[in-house]
Amino acid sequence: MADESFIDVHDPRVLRALAHPLRNALLGLLRSEGPSTASRLGQRLGESSGSTSYHLRQLAALGFVEEVAGGTARERWWQARHRSTRWQTDDVVEQPGGREVVEEFTHLTLSTQRRLLAAHAEQREHLEPEWQDVTSLNDWALHLSPAAARELADELNGVLGRWQAEREDPSQPLVSVLVDVFRLSEHSS
Repeated sequence: MADESFIDVHDPRVLRALAHPLRNALLGLLRSEGPSTASRLGQRLGESSGSTSYHLRQLAALGFVEEVAGGTARERWWQARHRSTRWQTDDVVEQPGGREVVEEFTHLTLSTQRRLLAAHAEQREHLEPEWQDVTSLNDWALHLSPAAARELADELNGVLGRWQAEREDPSQPLVSVLVDVFRLSEHSS
């Protein structure tokens, strides 16, 4: 993976391209599992290599992925250029098409998170005891102003960025960390 840790997206057209479910899945696999070919990614996702190849080229044109040197014409390897994508709603929402793409991307993100949590629920009893013991699924409810909520999200993301830089060990299994900060108009139970 390239040295760049994250990419900031400010353009709703770029965010819309990334909100495509297959592109998002391809980028996610390259980020979590490392370099791969269109064929291997297609097998992993149940897609044709032609389809995955097309979407990898689209992601490359947007700067999210790049070809790995040393591949052949028949077997091109791709890698993610960044570990994560960052975007702020207020950067995008007032631009043409911004509100729609924010909604689209939010639904895609929630769908991905539901899938991750459901997979964990199915796999939990088969995990080694030490992994079962360290699993943490917490929720918090705090009374905060919008400014304080932004500060909290920035601080939590900063902690994760620091852990990624200082504590991550690529020889260990992938651990998913979901950070969601949002307001509900009424309490749900």
